[in-house]
Amino acid sequence: MTLLMLTVMIVLLLMGFPMMMPLLAAALLAFFVYLPDLSLQVLVQQMIGGVKPAALIAVPMFILAADIITRGHSADRLVDVVMRFMGHIRGGLAVSVTTACALFGAVCGSTQATVVAVGGAMRPRMLKAGYNDSFSIGLIVNAADLAYLIPPSIGMIIYGVISGTSISELFIAGIGPGLLIIVLFSMYCIWYAKKHNIPVEPRANWAERFAALRRALWPMGFPLIVVGGIYGGVFSPTEAAAICVLYALALEWVVFRSIKAKDVFDIALSTGAITSVVFILIAAGAAFSWVLSYAQIPQQIIAAVGLEGAGPLMTLIAINIAFFVGCMFVDSIVVILILVPIFAPLVKATGLDPVLVGVLITLQVAIGAATPPFGCNIFTAVAVFRRPFVDVIRGVPPFLVILFGVTVAMVLFPQIALGLRDLAFR
Repeated sequence: MTLLMLTVMIVLLLMGFPMMMPLLAAALLAFFVYLPDLSLQVLVQQMIGGVKPAALIAVPMFILAADIITRGHSADRLVDVVMRFMGHIRGGLAVSVTTACALFGAVCGSTQATVVAVGGAMRPRMLKAGYNDSFSIGLIVNAADLAYLIPPSIGMIIYGVISGTSISELFIAGIGPGLLIIVLFSMYCIWYAKKHNIPVEPRANWAERFAALRRALWPMGFPLIVVGGIYGGVFSPTEAAAICVLYALALEWVVFRSIKAKDVFDIALSTGAITSVVFILIAAGAAFSWVLSYAQIPQQIIAAVGLEGAGPLMTLIAINIAFFVGCMFVDSIVVILILVPIFAPLVKATGLDPVLVGVLITLQVAIGAATPPFGCNIFTAVAVFRRPFVDVIRGVPPFLVILFGVTVAMVLFPQIALGLRDLAFR
């Protein structure tokens, strides 16, 4: 049964079908061939149930907020304030890119939007300052991964819905690893700048810094809404998403006047198109996951690869490898939908904290977004910067090494992710 489903998926993918079709086709074929006594209504019910959880309402809300912000002035203001405070130190421009990606990621929650918004503004400045183009693009592509770890994160929402894990706890737990990545990326950027004798930017005076800070205060309200509101128990992640949309509209339409009424309609259409794809994938993934679970395929796979009875460490290693490799080739949402149900029995049997597992999975998804051959951040950079694929990936390896190091650190020291979670919720 497993071989049949895998074969159908590979054949349809090679034929060029969108990912939702292989998922549905494999589930339907397995259903009719191996479960003929069950009514097809069961599969339909599973698909409806897959998109039924109220927490999924946050997905289109965060997508809409990100789309509004990306078309507005928030990115420029965030980049400017970081540059005013860090541009004068050796490697400060590269450090500013990392910090700006983190701030913008906390605003929009999208790695691709971060590549476009921050990369479009900062890459020309890095080239002018003397940074190698491969290093500049590699930094932007990988620093954009912070948008997946620092809340809001659509990947965390989908994992939380599928696994039944608290999304609020996942959001808070992602902050620790995100900060660690910022520190390590910054250290590497400073070392690179010193090694290649990159000149520093002129030092901004305090009047310029305070002016830039005032201009950036409004965009900085987004992470306060998401993290502060959830941590303070004011509202749930779903409510935070709706408030973010209202805040983004007020900011870009009323305060900054960067978008007009007609732009809101276009943005809503774009969000609707993206959301429909995401939700169809979730529905198809729910049907696929149910067939896997009903046929006890996860248990068979775990036994076949020798993970039955594995301890927590081996389980975490297997999860990290599986999600990293999967996200190198397939969309991250699809990988989460397929692999989370497979590893769920093993995670439960070993007693691993599902929040730790969720943050590690999110990190691997983020790394996969910047890893050849099919990382979505890479193709976004190819399109935005108009550079060949080989040029884009040339500067990626050093940052991947750092991200793998953070993965190992989280496996060995779980409190990197769980420390803030325990402080907030325990």
